Amino acid sequence: MKRLPRIEQYGLIGDMQTSAHVCDDGSIDWLCLPRFDSPAVFAGLLGAQEHGSWQIAPAPPADQPNAGAVAERGYCGDSLVLESVWRTPTGSARVLDLMPPRDGAPQIVRIVEGVTGEVAMVSAMRPKPGYGSVSPWIHAVGARMVSEAGADALWLDTNVQQVEKDGVVVSNFTVAADQRVAFVLSWCPSHGAAPEVPDLEAALAETLSFWRDWTRECTYDGPYREAVVRSVITLKALTYGPSGGIVAAPTTSLPEEIGGGRNWDYRFTWLRDASTSLAALLGTGYRQEAEAWRRWLLRAVAGDPENLQIMYGITGERDVPERVLPWLPGYEGSAPVRVGNGAADQLQLDVYGEVIETLYLAHENGVAHCADTAALHQRLVEHLVQRWQEPDEGIWEIRGKRRHFVHSKVMAWVAIDRTVRLVEAGALDMDLDPLVELRETIHHEVCTKGFDPERNTFTQSYGSMELDAATLLIPRVGFLPPDDPRVIGTVNAVRSELSTPDGLVYRYRTAGQHVGVDGLEGDEGAFLLCSFWLVDALALTGRLEDAHALFERLLALRNDLGLLAEEYDPVLLRQLGNFPQAFSHMGVVASALLLHRLSTPSTQDLGTVPAPLAASRGTGQTGIRLTPQRA
Repeated sequence: MKRLPRIEQYGLIGDMQTSAHVCDDGSIDWLCLPRFDSPAVFAGLLGAQEHGSWQIAPAPPADQPNAGAVAERGYCGDSLVLESVWRTPTGSARVLDLMPPRDGAPQIVRIVEGVTGEVAMVSAMRPKPGYGSVSPWIHAVGARMVSEAGADALWLDTNVQQVEKDGVVVSNFTVAADQRVAFVLSWCPSHGAAPEVPDLEAALAETLSFWRDWTRECTYDGPYREAVVRSVITLKALTYGPSGGIVAAPTTSLPEEIGGGRNWDYRFTWLRDASTSLAALLGTGYRQEAEAWRRWLLRAVAGDPENLQIMYGITGERDVPERVLPWLPGYEGSAPVRVGNGAADQLQLDVYGEVIETLYLAHENGVAHCADTAALHQRLVEHLVQRWQEPDEGIWEIRGKRRHFVHSKVMAWVAIDRTVRLVEAGALDMDLDPLVELRETIHHEVCTKGFDPERNTFTQSYGSMELDAATLLIPRVGFLPPDDPRVIGTVNAVRSELSTPDGLVYRYRTAGQHVGVDGLEGDEGAFLLCSFWLVDALALTGRLEDAHALFERLLALRNDLGLLAEEYDPVLLRQLGNFPQAFSHMGVVASALLLHRLSTPSTQDLGTVPAPLAASRGTGQTGIRLTPQRA
């Protein structure tokens, strides 16, 4: 049985409707078809090869059946075309992996090219639909191999011989210098017509052209540009093109602790995640994605904003029931494996702030308010006015008792503050005076009930002793100015109590074998987005040198392809959680933009930070927003 690689050994390819995880040993171990949230046809990532995989790699020597060639890999420029170079004693070869952007059926294209000498290669595809639970009917149709199970069919085309044995489709072949062997895996409904075999040269050229043209629209040209561009490409890859919804991550149940049970399905559109990702894209010049997301929001929410969910399916589905897949052992034995997410029914008041902040930023970036958006905005505010004083499950989606989370109240303030600004700008027609009064009421309550004067820090919830990394956002969203003693005290408290010596930040303290404040047992890694929040907080409070140093340490945690998961284990020195994570890449973009602006000589003085990053005394606003999630 193949040893399961580390999470960071995977690369991502995708077509803005679904994606595949390609390991550095040439194996695709995760693929959901035809959408991000469809059942996986390759689920080896959460079990073993027999749960579905497709490996293309040099054939191991007969006397070393477990030997593996060392691959060098990288993306072809600013694209999602992955290139892996294999070096063997007899020669070298490269493999190009890509998923062409599509209007119809999804396809994975894998092109093997000889570089020097001759290399014996093998392709071994083991399809296992239904998250690794179904053994399909595999048979030949002419020179093509088709795998059928229920409503789904997978067609594998290549220009070398294919044979099926024990549920595995195998091709053994040799490539010499300048020779090329190509494989195309296409999905279609099993009752439909067979998919056409694509023009491979055209597929490769069009895929490279798509990404080249899209990345040219990026307006950011400051320090760390390579990291910013790779992160916005990743955010684009996590966008479901037909609807404009953005998944939090394209995987489920990659653990927050190896062997633990904090394993969740992120293949849905969280309003929080999508909003903050869109803010990052807006900050780098991408307005079209914001317009598409706004249309998604209207379709998903507008008919029933009083029952706002914190997440929806990628085309706006409201029903995302959570269940366990008992036949999958989980990544490195981290069970249970879950699909669906029960947090969809939670009350999380901060979501109103994230959504309204993004609508505000869209307006500031030239995406004009339309009548439908204005009507939705007004109904969201009216509903928030009725509910902001309730306890909720908060940003981290606790599965314990509801509480009055400080971050939730701060983001309720953000929702009202941005609404006030839009009314003052003439973009919304609402009664201004009650909104201004409510903004001050929320502000006063948070500063009174959510602040511990003895420790000089905001706390996780009213009356609690626990700290929460989400309070690092207080200066970022403009709730208080960066030089306020309460802000500086909070930043120092988080650094002291929730941070590792090298600056990685935990969301809050967990309780190990005991049930913690989140209602769960077990621990987790440092949360990467929270660590980027600390970068921002340090920068805003005048510690730019420390902020740059921490930012560069965080960039060094990316894998060789520039990708980040949700968390990082500072003891085992490895990435944890679903991968790649929109939050983490949004953090890269937001922190890079902030550091660039604050490092510009004309704006180093915090009192002259340019819009949209200025933070006034109590009612400021901050432009690019960050925020996290869930249990």
